[in-house]
Amino acid sequence: MLFDAKNFNGEVFGTYVDQVKNLNRNQLIQSGAIVENNQYASLLKDQVGGNYITVPIKARIKGTAGNYDGNTDITAESRKTYTQGRVVVGRQQGFEEKDFASDISGEDFLPATNEIAEFWDDVDQATLLSEMKGIFAMTGAKNLEFVNGHTYDISADVENGTFGPTTLNTAIQQALGDNKSKFSLAIMHSVVATNLENLKIVSYAKYNDADGIQRDVSLATLNGRIILIDDNMPTENVKAVAEKGTPGEDGYVAAQPAYTKYTTYVFGDGAIEYTNCGANVPYEMTRDPKTAGGKTIMYARQRKCWSPYGISFKKPSVTSPTDEQLADGSNWELANSNENGTPEYFPHKAIPIARIITRG
Repeated sequence: MLFDAKNFNGEVFGTYVDQVKNLNRNQLIQSGAIVENNQYASLLKDQVGGNYITVPIKARIKGTAGNYDGNTDITAESRKTYTQGRVVVGRQQGFEEKDFASDISGEDFLPATNEIAEFWDDVDQATLLSEMKGIFAMTGAKNLEFVNGHTYDISADVENGTFGPTTLNTAIQQALGDNKSKFSLAIMHSVVATNLENLKIVSYAKYNDADGIQRDVSLATLNGRIILIDDNMPTENVKAVAEKGTPGEDGYVAAQPAYTKYTTYVFGDGAIEYTNCGANVPYEMTRDPKTAGGKTIMYARQRKCWSPYGISFKKPSVTSPTDEQLADGSNWELANSNENGTPEYFPHKAIPIARIITRG
């Protein structure tokens, strides 16, 4: 749907954009991995500059039960509270159409609502991937417990470094132990997915058409988890290594051909909380009658918060982080009690986020 500058209604346009849902985004939300929680949008006005939210997370109650024998006093312990920082990510973009281009082509070049929705989907995905890169680049002893425990990297194994029948199950057990059932979704590169398809271990949902013929649908599963296939998943090209030294002697390095590392992300229910914080004027149009003979410009803005469960963005001074800042591990930490001395950190075993790194 297109609007001209004279009759453009930004609120109506924004409503139409929100109604256009990308298939991948739908599957993410339906899987339970992303949970929409817009209650935090109202808190922004009361906190630091309207761009950073500090949310308390209750720790589990704990204590050592005493002996109830009629003589022993009861001891009581207070519950810890972790604080989690959530930052709002603001993005903006303009789209223009020159009058002359429309005059000579007869085409409208301003984007329709479905194109705007797809554009924001790409922006949101870039935000999420930057955040994933950032949280897996965290440093510090407690943060590294998450990074190392939730990373299953078999890419160095020349013979068994590809994604196999047991890779996903092993990775999610390593991350959450007996809570591995919390994982519901894996997002992987098409190279990885194709290798799994060739092994015939990927299942596709089926339906019966109007003629009663059973057909596959595009929704794939592996070990009972939904698979989304996306070539925007991170890859890394590793250079070949030449043989050095003599086999059997100290310092010997075996030759290794070049290969590519593929990162697969695995999410569980509630892995990421999403809040649409809104912009004062999300969409507007204007006319520039002079430049290049005249043109119409549409401006688009959004403010959204994507918060990995149990992980805190540390810098309230950042008005809106760039993708580079989101990918910087020094800007993230596990939510903690912020006590002087030895704070208590959110248990990483409760965070349903993991990554798997393979050769394909």
